[in-house]
Amino acid sequence: MSDRIVRIGGASGFWGDSAVGAPQLVRRADIDYLVFDYLAELTMSILASMRAKSPDQGYATDFVEVAMRAVIKDVAARKIKVLSNAGGVNPRACAAALTRLADEAGVSLKIAIVEGDDLLGKLDELRASGVTEMFTGAALPEKLMSANAYLGALPVKAALDAGADVVITGRSADSALALGALMHEFDWAADDYDRLAAGSLVGHILECGCQATGGLHTDWDLVPDWADIGYPIAECAADGSFVVTKPQGTGGLVVPAVVAEQMLYEVGDPAAYMLPDVICDFTAVTMAAEGPDRVRVQGTRGRAPTDSYKASATYMDGWRAVAQLTIIGIDAAAKAQRTADAILARTRAMFRQANLADYRATCTEILGAESMYGPHARAGGAREVVMRLSASHDDRKALGIFAREIAPAGTSWSPGTTGAGGRPKASPVVRLFSFLMPKRDVAVTVTLGDEVMHVRIPVPDMPSQDTAGAVAAEPAAATPGETPEPTTRMPLYSIAWARSGDKGDSSNIGIIARDPDFLPWLRRQVTPEKVQAWFAHLMAPEGGVTRFDVPGVHAVNFLLTRALGGGGMASMRNDPLGKGFGQMLLDMEIDVPAAWATHPAVRRRPA
Repeated sequence: MSDRIVRIGGASGFWGDSAVGAPQLVRRADIDYLVFDYLAELTMSILASMRAKSPDQGYATDFVEVAMRAVIKDVAARKIKVLSNAGGVNPRACAAALTRLADEAGVSLKIAIVEGDDLLGKLDELRASGVTEMFTGAALPEKLMSANAYLGALPVKAALDAGADVVITGRSADSALALGALMHEFDWAADDYDRLAAGSLVGHILECGCQATGGLHTDWDLVPDWADIGYPIAECAADGSFVVTKPQGTGGLVVPAVVAEQMLYEVGDPAAYMLPDVICDFTAVTMAAEGPDRVRVQGTRGRAPTDSYKASATYMDGWRAVAQLTIIGIDAAAKAQRTADAILARTRAMFRQANLADYRATCTEILGAESMYGPHARAGGAREVVMRLSASHDDRKALGIFAREIAPAGTSWSPGTTGAGGRPKASPVVRLFSFLMPKRDVAVTVTLGDEVMHVRIPVPDMPSQDTAGAVAAEPAAATPGETPEPTTRMPLYSIAWARSGDKGDSSNIGIIARDPDFLPWLRRQVTPEKVQAWFAHLMAPEGGVTRFDVPGVHAVNFLLTRALGGGGMASMRNDPLGKGFGQMLLDMEIDVPAAWATHPAVRRRPA
């Protein structure tokens, strides 16, 4: 087996990430690959709108005009391969723009594009086949803004095998770029599932940029130099093990807790993380510090993928507008709530006079008064809050009335009202429609120069039915009633780290014990029933909570379904992606042995 180490740098976690990532990785580190992740479901709808207005748009322009413009000469000189899903809904236009930039810079790059993910041309076939939404069973909407299959790593590998210096894809699984590089470098076979799962975990760790190097870490106060935080690097071996690190001399923090938080980010069942090339099992993954800012990751397992791609479509479903006012002074929260109620009452009366229907939905949040915490809020005496009022309607004219009635609050009602900031604008409500697309019905191609290569995607003889994964053994432990030692109450924060994210209208919360000894108690005290009760004020009645064990990193992962008010652009909330859910759960007080008060791993809140 090769002893070669392949170094992959993750320069972007989303369209809008900092411009410092690419120059930092190229000039302050020794990397072989530079990977950029730009796409999300909302991004795809934005790019589709851009393409509709101009045939040379529809890609993540920052990739060319910001990131590559800053490093293109260095990349060419050092022969660093560049992989990106910046192609969005128009990979050809993205490649053409990069070619123009390369010509301007006087460098030569072989640029390959991956196509086949765009399914808009197949809508009639999809309707005829009776495709339905994979979570709700709803029928395919009449009009779609975008529809794309999540392609895998094989076309990226094919492009690199053919000699590409840059590979630009449209929609692909976020982890597929890194996996494609490793399949190319180590010649991993398409059925070497343990290694494919390991390579997918590399991509999953890198795909959110600085989240793997201290960004969003529970112990944020221990992360040095946010301004110069290092972007992540994975040093990958042929056996699938890898080390997560960052450029020397940069800020940030790479320790097992940080990397474990990122591994669980936006994951449902960690034993069955389903990707186009492999179903990953992260439950036995181990992480160990191997020196300052170096964490070795190994133990990923995999099995055969299904015969379908996950596909996501976006469609417009009415309009929405969001208004904000700042309210200052005694009883600020009560004044803000009354202001929101008055705006809604006034505009509803105006709607009736204009023969307009009522709002489709409204959402009032008093930011600064912990409104997201619901019954767990502790900020009743806030003297400065922001009234955030969002509303949706089928008719854009109704939201024009809503927008005009925000500023009058500054002279009509509550003392201390300020910060109107202009009239809110109506924007489309974009909803997500997820479905399964048979791989056999998707033709995937790689174009490099004048050559067009058709990529064969292996399809299992039988669809994989083993989607639940291996059942992790529950840690043996006595129940609280059988434990004679005295207990005390502590917030979950004291014994655990957490990271939360979104999966459509669901949120996941990964909870990682600060010490392996804490895990049995954590499991007994933080049950699915308690988590559902904690978030009951945010979850739809039909929602639920499932817990999965991840013993390799001493963790559990909760999946909260129907918890985000529709999720993404469909949600009316200030936190439509569940980013705050982990932090909110860390406030839950639990019973722990009294002796833990002096345990070195127990953490008190920063002063």
